[in-house]
Amino acid sequence: MGLVEEAGRNVQRCGLLLRDLLVDYPEHATLAQDLKVCEQEGDRITHDIIHRLAGRGRVRAPFDAGDGYALATALDDIVDHSEQAAAQLGLYGVEAPMEQAVEFTEVLVGAGEQIAQALRSLRTGTELGPHLVEIHRLENEGDRLQRDGVASLFAGGIDPMVVIRWKDIFESLEAAVDACETVAHVLEGITLKQRRRPR
Repeated sequence: MGLVEEAGRNVQRCGLLLRDLLVDYPEHATLAQDLKVCEQEGDRITHDIIHRLAGRGRVRAPFDAGDGYALATALDDIVDHSEQAAAQLGLYGVEAPMEQAVEFTEVLVGAGEQIAQALRSLRTGTELGPHLVEIHRLENEGDRLQRDGVASLFAGGIDPMVVIRWKDIFESLEAAVDACETVAHVLEGITLKQRRRPR
């Protein structure tokens, strides 16, 4: 369970770094390297979780191996997509951030905080419900921001190359937020199974 919470903290850190990177881009372009480190750390944690799940006999955990695998990979996906968005900023030579992209990172920061709290709740046995509801709300907010961002690209007669670049970046941001919702779905499944278990 400690490794899963570590993955949650890595998701949180990644969201904060991406927000800080985008808010004043390109002034803080070097934060992209910190995000790469987060991504590598996420890969290590995921590998360790899967290794423990595969090797354990009957270690006490609040979920089975299948749920543990789904949870670990969904947490890793959040970090992967966030790091990809950061890398795209440099790769595409983005000169300034779009307002909707900055707002998107705020959604990721909020979802990361809720995920970290939900994972703590899973360990302590406290109520996960409010955290999961908030993750779903944030995912809906992400969908709205993506629509608004893409619509604004096509509304202003912007250079088609800029449109293509930002459309890709928005897709990476949306994939990160969607992965947050996947984490919430897995956690919902785990809590349902816990309720059905005989006491």
